[in-house]
Amino acid sequence: MRIKMAMGIWLLGITLAWLAVAPADPGVLPLVDPQGAASGGWQLRQHALYLSGLWSIGLMSLTMLLALRLPWLERPLGGMDQVYRLHKWAGVGAAVTAILHWGAKESSGWLKTLWGTAGRPGRDAVLPWLADFRGTAKDLGEWAFYLLLAMVAITLLTRLLSYKPWRLLHRAMPLLFLALALHTVALMPLDFWALPLGVLMGGLLALGSVAALWSLAGWVGQSRRHAGRIQAVRVLGDGGPQAPVEVICALPASWPGHRPGQFAFVRFHRAEGAHPFTIASAPGSLGANERGESLLRLIIKPLGDYTRNLGRRLQAGQPVDIEGPYGRFDGHGGHGRQQVWVAGGVGLTPFLSLLESRQPGAQPPRAGQHPAHMHYCTRDAATDPLLPRLRKLCEHAQPPVALTVHGDAQGQRLTPRALEAGTAGPIDIWFCGPQGLGDALSAHAGRPRSWRLHRESFAMR
Repeated sequence: MRIKMAMGIWLLGITLAWLAVAPADPGVLPLVDPQGAASGGWQLRQHALYLSGLWSIGLMSLTMLLALRLPWLERPLGGMDQVYRLHKWAGVGAAVTAILHWGAKESSGWLKTLWGTAGRPGRDAVLPWLADFRGTAKDLGEWAFYLLLAMVAITLLTRLLSYKPWRLLHRAMPLLFLALALHTVALMPLDFWALPLGVLMGGLLALGSVAALWSLAGWVGQSRRHAGRIQAVRVLGDGGPQAPVEVICALPASWPGHRPGQFAFVRFHRAEGAHPFTIASAPGSLGANERGESLLRLIIKPLGDYTRNLGRRLQAGQPVDIEGPYGRFDGHGGHGRQQVWVAGGVGLTPFLSLLESRQPGAQPPRAGQHPAHMHYCTRDAATDPLLPRLRKLCEHAQPPVALTVHGDAQGQRLTPRALEAGTAGPIDIWFCGPQGLGDALSAHAGRPRSWRLHRESFAMR
């Protein structure tokens, strides 16, 4: 809901600013006059061309700003994972509105064929010092448009590329933005630079350009990066190719500490880039090493092309860069609402941190905690390497956390009815796990029953 609201407010602001400088009489009716001139059709095309272009570059400016991983955006959007969700869908929105912009541009050929050029408005005046750049700006915008569509398509169809080439391709997005920003400045009508649209678009283009240059320089998240090292590595369970890997990291004194349920961007190998991993230990629960460095735990499941080989590539003493912490997955709920936690597979990791913070003697003690009922979905409850630790943590948790395990191999599938069992009033559901299960819970949360779903999302591409 926050993502849709943010997108709606952003587009509404641009639309209202455009309406303030648009003609009071849009001149689109009738589309074709009795003499056969399509004056209204040409005016409608021009309005659609400008407004869709403003929408597209405005959304692209938003994607550039969100890519900076600004911590102050977490509170209004509900966490850095939700910031990235908005980043993704703003990029998709920019591509969709760019298609509308391109369609409006190409519609001139249809109008000429059907009604001729009678009633076609003349060229709008642009900034004088860029008047000779119009042709080049049009060509630059068209090629950037095609590349933008290709990059958004590859982002949505993530299976087309593995992470590493996708990351390298995605790093070119700021260059596309700078090209489209130049296209916008060169072709935006001179009248549009008046208040309030001129200030709004000028500000967005300036901020987006600074963000693009910041990204190209590799400075994103730099102030929150901490150079640590790997204290220990252990493959859990049977040690097979699907076994999760536990990594204990030692961090310098600059690490600000984290809250239970948060995550960090971790870079084990410089050429690979940073990946988001949940911190699977509560603050202070692992103590410090012999050097006095604080320790934290990561549990990584081999799900992708990069994480599949981590167990063999990591070793104690290896340097690691950790950026963060980020996230607001705290397991808290509203007053009078029952708490239900749902984890699927490696989505258990934030709950391990939350549970460790509820153990006797946990430091620091946390306020605002309430009893909860946890549902853990696993492929096989008999062989799950994380389940014994989960049972022990739930057994000693204060406030208490009841545990229900759903093993696929045992025929124990989670259903919405199972979440409702034993609850009489409104419930808060905290979910981290596979997308399919999350989508099913989201669909059920929309029904009349008073559910409120908090969903951790790590689909950051």
